Amino acid sequence: MTTNPAAPLGDQDRGHATPSPSNDLTTFLGQWLRSPLRIGAIAPSSQHLARAISCSLPERGAPVVVELGPGTGPFTAEIQRRLDGRGRHLAIEVNPRLAGLLRTRYPGAEVIQEDARHLRRLLDERGIGRADVMVSGLPWALFSAATQRQIMDATADVLAPSGAFATFAYLHATPLSSARRFRDLLADRFEEVVPSRTVWRNWPPAYVLHARRPRP
Repeated sequence: MTTNPAAPLGDQDRGHATPSPSNDLTTFLGQWLRSPLRIGAIAPSSQHLARAISCSLPERGAPVVVELGPGTGPFTAEIQRRLDGRGRHLAIEVNPRLAGLLRTRYPGAEVIQEDARHLRRLLDERGIGRADVMVSGLPWALFSAATQRQIMDATADVLAPSGAFATFAYLHATPLSSARRFRDLLADRFEEVVPSRTVWRNWPPAYVLHARRPRP
């Protein structure tokens, strides 16, 4: 999305650009049609889901926040708002068009066009030892068992011992075998996994899985 030259620059300068729902939906649908197994949804997540998934970000300090699969940036916007210039925010997006959109829209985030399986290398290249918080918008239920394990292993490897990981799942997909497999994997990799209440004001309705303390 291009910036409106008549719009105030304050929020944009801080990386808090406001998404355009109609433009985002068009972009999202176009990219989903091109690659449905990578996008995983036909509409961007709502602000209500963004707030629910970002609640583990600390209110103070300079945390390192890593975002996986930001798409058009609904979670990115909320993370940037909560950080308000603190710490570092890495947004890892494999889709080149979406990565370009994110760079334009959120200059406060470090957008990296890469595969999430390479997390260790990506953090090493930027002099980052560990992530304090990780937020995922990846379509885990669409991934094969091998891909789920590879990304989750990479996630647990870079997350601080007391770090927090949050992802979401669609309510209607809960019975799927791939979704159950992912929840089992999450429970195996973390000491604590707590589901949120259903976020009904999202389409489709979804809930957040909050995980803490990755197992060694």
